[in-house]
Amino acid sequence: MNKKLTDFESLIKADYGNIAGIVVVHGGERVYEGYFDGYTADDTIHLASVTKSVISALIGIAIDKGYIKSIDQKVLEFFPDYTVKRGEKSIQNITIKNMLTMTAPYKYKSEPYTKVYTSADWTKAALDLLGGKSGLGEFKYSTIGMQILSGILANATGQSVLDFATENLFEPLGIQAPHNAFIHCKEEYVAFLKDRYVRGWAVDPKGTNTAGWGLALTPRDMAKIGQLYLNGGLWNGKQLLSSKWIEDSTKENSRWGELPYGYLWWIVDNKEQGCYAALGDGGNAIFVNPEKKTVIAIASRLMPRAKDRIELIEKHIVPLFEDKQGDTNPFIGEIVSVRCNE
Repeated sequence: MNKKLTDFESLIKADYGNIAGIVVVHGGERVYEGYFDGYTADDTIHLASVTKSVISALIGIAIDKGYIKSIDQKVLEFFPDYTVKRGEKSIQNITIKNMLTMTAPYKYKSEPYTKVYTSADWTKAALDLLGGKSGLGEFKYSTIGMQILSGILANATGQSVLDFATENLFEPLGIQAPHNAFIHCKEEYVAFLKDRYVRGWAVDPKGTNTAGWGLALTPRDMAKIGQLYLNGGLWNGKQLLSSKWIEDSTKENSRWGELPYGYLWWIVDNKEQGCYAALGDGGNAIFVNPEKKTVIAIASRLMPRAKDRIELIEKHIVPLFEDKQGDTNPFIGEIVSVRCNE
């Protein structure tokens, strides 16, 4: 193996011990695939908040197919049986776009994960938390709140989120659809988060899949989703997702401090190359660099205070897989040279 690659893998093992797998795609070719800490290509990892970006894609597909008219539709249009509590009429103005851009208000200071994820209906529990004193349009990052998007998808399409995702995203991309991983109590919730070889997509007792966390995929699967976005929604000659949705999703629509945010995608454009990423707790990432035609997927076990993956990508991974002109890979054929969308 090339010494630069040997040094790189030594760095991962020494400083990024919770990384399970890395896949690099350059110019449509899978040019690197590495697995660590006993993991293999077949092992799925809980993607944590990368799940949010997958849900964003599914909302876009639902709009493309006419199930949802517009992201400007009010959230409560999709829950006609939901009763708004007295004095909380402000939540009637919250739109799908507010959910996608993290600009919906919530009543809590700290997210009550256990309370929501041990309830009988997580979507209703999330709806009950909408509103409060923070203003509509202010950035407030939420994981619990994203459950409302799952409820919108299920009610708009008449399908479970998993079935809709399988038909319109997973199967076309050649991703093996996960099974439902039902969670009924705190113990099952904690067990899912701690499972080293977790599989499935977390689902509440009513059968609604999670939107803010809870999806387990392989690094190859993650790379395919990134490549779909890099391709402008085109896959094997079929438009799975509109290029306009991808364009809108991956530009600044809101901002958390100095960090721009799209539709459940982070804009990480440090060098003005149009880079964006799906990021999840523990160091999960789908990083897309359109200028360099590169997708980098990193799957990581959950751990507190994981080292910055964007720094790892920009300082150590991107330079490793480009030549001086920045548009070809000197290691093609030495590592892995197969079509990403095979």
